[in-house]
Amino acid sequence: SCVIFSCMGALKTNGCMCNESERNGLCREEKHSEDAADSNNLCHIEKAYSTILSELGEDVAREGLLRTPLRAAKAMQFLTKGYKETTQDILNDAIFDENHEEMVIVKDIDLFSLCEHHLVPFYGKAHIAYLPNKKVVGLSKLARIVEIYSRRLQVQERLTKQIASAISEALEPAGVAVVIEAAHMCMVMRGVQKMNASTVTSVMLGRFHDDPEVRKEFLIRSEY
Repeated sequence: SCVIFSCMGALKTNGCMCNESERNGLCREEKHSEDAADSNNLCHIEKAYSTILSELGEDVAREGLLRTPLRAAKAMQFLTKGYKETTQDILNDAIFDENHEEMVIVKDIDLFSLCEHHLVPFYGKAHIAYLPNKKVVGLSKLARIVEIYSRRLQVQERLTKQIASAISEALEPAGVAVVIEAAHMCMVMRGVQKMNASTVTSVMLGRFHDDPEVRKEFLIRSEY
């Protein structure tokens, strides 16, 4: 029987090729290994939350808090799942050759993220535009890119730049524009406690940066 060293590409040992079922079996083993690692991480996070609650003076054994550390750990894993996702994964089959050079805008994309300074949420909307250079992308994938980078510990300035850079690298368009407007709970729930404050960030690449008229068209059409 074969001894399998990798599930990527041709699988060989001692000159024999592994069949499809063996390859699938190895991939399942790697998936189980990943699941085991995730479970181990979940356990550590759960214990950390239990410690935090105890240090805050709570009784983690009382009924209302019995499963809170586990729930919080699962929530944190979900809220930071973007660390395990890449733009290559989602764009692999969604970029198409198309003779289109006019502006494409997707606006009002909901986003939710965690401020890396206080681990409290900030949320708002992203507006994205790009000028195709013979390539277009499935529109839902722009929202997925926002999701990948927002599901990490973030600051809004970096989030805006990462979204724009990811689109630029994937499509090589003539220009990319990203504007994000968000409310930060670190300014609402604590600190200065300004309920109506919002933060606006923008990144303009290519013609959106170099040509004021192109930038103006985007801002008008996105109603920003």
